[in-house]
Parts: sequence; structure tokens; C-alpha cells
Amino acid sequence: MYCDRSKNILTWGSEELAIPYISPVDNRVHKYYPDFIMKVKEATGNIKTYIVEVKPKRETKPPKRKNLYEMKTYAVNQAKWKAAREFCADRKVEFIIITEDELGIKYR
Repeated sequence: MYCDRSKNILTWGSEELAIPYISPVDNRVHKYYPDFIMKVKEATGNIKTYIVEVKPKRETKPPKRKNLYEMKTYAVNQAKWKAAREFCADRKVEFIIITEDELGIKYR
């Protein structure tokens, strides 16, 4: 609803873009589908494209304990985000990760 109601978001889509990445878990190519892609009219009047991933903050940091699932999740996320940053740099698009901090919500 936020994207639909914001006059500065000109176009947006959810999980419409596939970015190839190599998973550190199996060393094979997979497809990463970021949560959103949007064109935004900035305060300067310039139009900028963003690729946006929404994640709990805990998944953006290395796991504190030696939990195999959390370690794999973190490693795969890092590979996805590296591929997304490279994809975006080649196209003059900005990749951002949004957590509960930016959304103003709290996880338990």
C-alpha cells in the first residue's frame, strides 16, 4: 500500500527481477528475486531506480551462535546481495536493504 499511495514512487513491482548468484552452500548458480524494484522521483526531481530487499536485522549480521541453518542463511544472503550490488552498479541502480529499523517495527 505504501508504494501505491506514495506520489513519489512512479512505478514498482514485487519479486519481478531475477539476479543470478552462486550459492556458497552448493557452489551452483541460483536466481535471487529481490523483494521490490521501484522508480522514485527524488526531492531533487531526479528519477532513481532502487532494488529493495526487506529483511529482519538479525539476518543482515553474522550469526552470534554456531547454528548451521543461520550460518547458511547468512552466507547465502551475502552471496545474493553481492550479486545484487554488482548488478545494480552496472546499471546505475541502487540496492538497499531495509530492516525493522527503517520500517519502525519490532521483532521479538
